[in-house]
Amino acid sequence: MANTNTSEIKLSIELDKNRVPEKLMWTAIEGGVQEEESKAFMLSVWDSNEKSTKSIELWTKDMPVDEMKIFFHQTLMSMTETFQRATGDEKMSATMKDFCDYFAEKLELKL
Repeated sequence: MANTNTSEIKLSIELDKNRVPEKLMWTAIEGGVQEEESKAFMLSVWDSNEKSTKSIELWTKDMPVDEMKIFFHQTLMSMTETFQRATGDEKMSATMKDFCDYFAEKLELKL
């Protein structure tokens, strides 16, 4: 039997009486994160059997809209970088980067 390593990422969501997130906490011991609070998160996983993406997007009811816009912009930028590393497709990565720049410009984000 081969030695295997595991790593765990834990998400905890405190809900109000209407099941609306009030507090989001995450832990990734291996990454040095212990019960750190967040205002929003997005999680996507690939279901290879169904050839589809499953996702969860949550944010607290006190997440400011201006911060949500920045969060989306930074997430899009991160996805662009990940796409480039994963596929090596420089042309599409550049197109995605152009969209991220356009997104930030239209939302008047101060970068």
